[in-house]
Amino acid sequence: MKIRVLHVLETMKSGGVENRRLSLAKMLDKSEFEQKIVCTQAIGQLPVKINEAGVEVIQVGLFKSILQFNVYKKLLRVIRQFKPHIIHGAVFEGVTMAAVTGTLARVPIIIVEETSDPQNRSKLASLLLRQLARPAKAVVAVSPAVESYLLQVAKIPARKVRLINNGIFFPPLPQKEEVEKVKLALGIGESDFVIGSVGRLRDFHKRFSDLIKALPLLKAAGVLNVKLLIVGEGNDRGKLADLAGQLGVANQVVFAGFADQTALYYAMMHVFAIASFMEAFGLVAAEAMYFKLPVVATAVGGLKHIVVHGQTGLLVNKEAPHEIADAISTLYYDADKRSAFGQAGFERVLSEYSAEAYVKNVTALYKSFNLA
Repeated sequence: MKIRVLHVLETMKSGGVENRRLSLAKMLDKSEFEQKIVCTQAIGQLPVKINEAGVEVIQVGLFKSILQFNVYKKLLRVIRQFKPHIIHGAVFEGVTMAAVTGTLARVPIIIVEETSDPQNRSKLASLLLRQLARPAKAVVAVSPAVESYLLQVAKIPARKVRLINNGIFFPPLPQKEEVEKVKLALGIGESDFVIGSVGRLRDFHKRFSDLIKALPLLKAAGVLNVKLLIVGEGNDRGKLADLAGQLGVANQVVFAGFADQTALYYAMMHVFAIASFMEAFGLVAAEAMYFKLPVVATAVGGLKHIVVHGQTGLLVNKEAPHEIADAISTLYYDADKRSAFGQAGFERVLSEYSAEAYVKNVTALYKSFNLA
């Protein structure tokens, strides 16, 4: 008997949660498992790739309230048709839909997954998560930081909590000629020292503004040929561009826009920097390590576990542009350290954060319920 798994998510676009489902779509043994995915809406190429991998993606419409019964009804219809053994919800909306409909439909196993680094979550919201987790057989944490939140703040029983680190696909390395072509198009010269960052341009979360604020500090320290390459799109792009202009560093900031394939951009960086205020895991830091980049990261959430300070990169405090500038300056002047950090990061990501390791751990979780 195949184990039928129904994943329930919010919007599917290009984030870490969606990429983990792509890993499962491609790599979970199809002779043992059958999967479907329900989401509120599907945008872009990633849902297409999941469909191409043989896993149907079903949209049920926007979920704006826990009392939105029409969405529950649509999901219940899917459950009645698919008859899942496991319903696996991720992100608040997905967790809510999985817990409510899974309970109503008496799905044998409910799994909920905490995917955020909830530093600012209210006590009421943590209480709500604890209630949603009551019918769950397992509550997945995507990093040790999230595991700590589940145990210490949300007070989820330890017997339910499962730590499963995120995993990434390792993309093929791009051709040098292709990299040079894109660099030329972006106005990045051969003598430029490129600091790169990747993510959605939501500054309260990702704090790209702190990277921009570090640029005048680097200039004052004599680091003159720096370009900050920002790969991603979002509502705060205009505000970030304005900040760069106000600080007199607009000519040093390159906005590359959204990129479905980021390998080209990692290949043109000398240092990767991520200045997040909060971060459940930090998938892009692991991706950068695969490209043998030293990483400067804020010591928050999953980042402080992915990046080993003094071995694979340098950790700094959040909202501290001067610390970011100091860390980048250290790496700018020490090519040997950049190389050593990059190699150590590469070896770490291969052993700890591969898609294969992630799928292996999820498989073990699903099989632990003895459903087959």
